[in-house]
Amino acid sequence: MQIAVDTLTIELSTVPFDKRPVFITGNFCKWLPDLEEYRMTMISPGNYRYQFPEDLKLPDPIEYKYTRGGWDQVELDPAGKPYGNRFIKASETLVKDKVIRWQTDISKKLDLSPLVEVVSEAFEISQFSKTRRIRVLLPHDYYEIPDQRYPVLYMTDGQNLFGEGSEYGNWNIDKSLTKLAREHNAGVIIVAVDHGEEDRVQEFSPYDNPKFGKGYGAKFLQFIAGPLKTHIDSKYRTKSDRLNTGIGGSSVSGLLSLYAALMFPQTFGKFMVFSPSLWMSEKVYFDTIHFFEPFETKIYLYAGGKEGANMLPNITKLKETLETQSFGYSRVKIKSSIDPKGQHEEKQWAKEFPEAFKWLYF
Repeated sequence: MQIAVDTLTIELSTVPFDKRPVFITGNFCKWLPDLEEYRMTMISPGNYRYQFPEDLKLPDPIEYKYTRGGWDQVELDPAGKPYGNRFIKASETLVKDKVIRWQTDISKKLDLSPLVEVVSEAFEISQFSKTRRIRVLLPHDYYEIPDQRYPVLYMTDGQNLFGEGSEYGNWNIDKSLTKLAREHNAGVIIVAVDHGEEDRVQEFSPYDNPKFGKGYGAKFLQFIAGPLKTHIDSKYRTKSDRLNTGIGGSSVSGLLSLYAALMFPQTFGKFMVFSPSLWMSEKVYFDTIHFFEPFETKIYLYAGGKEGANMLPNITKLKETLETQSFGYSRVKIKSSIDPKGQHEEKQWAKEFPEAFKWLYF
């Protein structure tokens, strides 16, 4: 018997959410598991809807199942066993179903690695009359959830952060973000800003130094907080307020991130400060003494015990000075991490990155 169905709608909720599509299949389509015309529409993460065409002739009763695109990805019952055929009576117009398990190991099937995009191979830095490569790492499901907005972390030394890395090493943050995504702790847009090669120290240092000359770190931060942030906020779905905007780096880049906390609190609220080059200038402590933060702020400090005789004493002095300036208020949260065996190298910062990332954003 064939019946005409006017507005038969099926709604499905499923956990855990992943980016694979959901199809409905049954005796109305010869049980083919992945026909595009029977692909359900995602309404929100984990929630789907399908409405049969009004003029479609459907069997009575309708028998059906859900798949992720193949019989090797079919729905299972709560015990993990094959789910029997579902049925819809001819009189029904709205059906609500739920699936909590699917055949196939999602963690193996689903690629949770971040999406890497080149913003520009030559983004103009008007402060220096130079250009720089800018890339972003987007959450793996960025384009699957069109209404969601994300916090942002700006990171310098982009050449050393992911992919093939550089001659100096690799933070492997793309691999860390993939692991963090399995824990649902990777929903942040990371903006990777390349350094200026031989001009790196001068560009990133906010202070003059007898050996390295004049420091242009303040101008570099003006670039990040101004033109670059404006561009990123316009191109991507960001949460642009200061509490959802962070900056991070290591060595002289770590010093730059610290300086951003002291001088650019209106733009940044989260700071990843790894092995900062506090030796560049004693003025950093003078600036820290005058630090007064009226807004909620999170600062993650890391240092290794094998980074020279002065690193740990300098970090301790910095932390104590920052804590003194908080005047007993809890709005400024500071977490310090010390690895007695940690050396001044990318491999060590790669190890520390996931912990700092989670503490700052989750």
